[in-house]
Amino acid sequence: MITPRPSAGGTGRGGSSAGDVLSQRALNRALLARQLLLERHTLPAEAAIAHLIGLQAQAPNPPYVGLWSRLEGFQPEDLARLITERRAVRIALMRNTVHLVTAEDALTLRPLVQPVFDRDLYRNVTHGPSIRGIDLEALVAAGRALVEERPRTLKELGELLQAQWPDRPGAALAYAIRNQLPLVQVPPRGIWGQSGPAACTTLEAWLGRPLDPAPSPETLVLRYLAAFGPASVRDAQTWSGLTGLRAVFARLRPQLVSFRDERGTELFDLPGAPRPDPDTPAPPRLIAEFDNLFLSHADRTRVISDDARRRIATPNGIFPGTILVDGFVSGTWAIERRRDAATLRITPFAPIGERDRAGLAEEGMRLLQFAAADATSHDVEFAPAQ
Repeated sequence: MITPRPSAGGTGRGGSSAGDVLSQRALNRALLARQLLLERHTLPAEAAIAHLIGLQAQAPNPPYVGLWSRLEGFQPEDLARLITERRAVRIALMRNTVHLVTAEDALTLRPLVQPVFDRDLYRNVTHGPSIRGIDLEALVAAGRALVEERPRTLKELGELLQAQWPDRPGAALAYAIRNQLPLVQVPPRGIWGQSGPAACTTLEAWLGRPLDPAPSPETLVLRYLAAFGPASVRDAQTWSGLTGLRAVFARLRPQLVSFRDERGTELFDLPGAPRPDPDTPAPPRLIAEFDNLFLSHADRTRVISDDARRRIATPNGIFPGTILVDGFVSGTWAIERRRDAATLRITPFAPIGERDRAGLAEEGMRLLQFAAADATSHDVEFAPAQ
């Protein structure tokens, strides 16, 4: 587990005492420190992924941008190599969403969050009704045999299973397998600059190792706090999708410190974790789509206001690339390609000061050189504040 060093000018681990009320800015700076965003770090990509407990990865490229925003000198091949060498995998985990995690974490996390999948199995409004009453054990055995024979897309898997269960929709049968088996999306899916279908096999078959037979929920909570704390019980449940974590926090209480936020909610933390001074400078940042920075707390106002959330909300749940100014979400960004030209367009929610504007422009050029290296021209444009 990585402990980010305190940012220069902050009070670091001595910045708060147990029982203190932590301001919104104090929580913001603590989160940015844990998320490796107060400064870029010189960590190996694998170590950073482990510290962050993975990166959300519905789309192939956001994890690359997420590591670029956090690590000094990160290059796409640093992550692509981990995936091809089976040291990192793409697998549905927390909140039943696809994450990119280390192989070791996948073996431990998937059994811990399996209750999330069990709960969602029949609640899914699209597929749940179609699989009620099925012999689930027989279905899972058939699905395992098919995906361990060779990686298959969910569409192919559903069609093959429907030959055995012709009265059930193939998509629902494949959905049940995705819920009940730890399916890994194999390369070339997730490899920078390549494309391929989301073909899956089981985690055990891909790694040649079994799932952790006795994973610890206490360790899960401690690692969550290291990456996202200080945090409440509800925050940890929001991040993981699990319920019933209050009892886990109760068992851990003797080794934790507690605080309150400005609303009076009890927050827990590791005694030695970084809690920088609220006035610690936070440089402008470009944050990847779907980044867990915004999705891992019940109360997200420590980094994104309710108004900003409404501005970026979409009907299909797409979470765009965002900009941080003074540590808080202040707009969005997107890369537009026209032939050999790449333009990063920043759309702020309010006017941005010249210093922060210059910092964002510099970050934008760096991101274009990383994400659109094949383009012959790069430009950063600012749209009018909306």
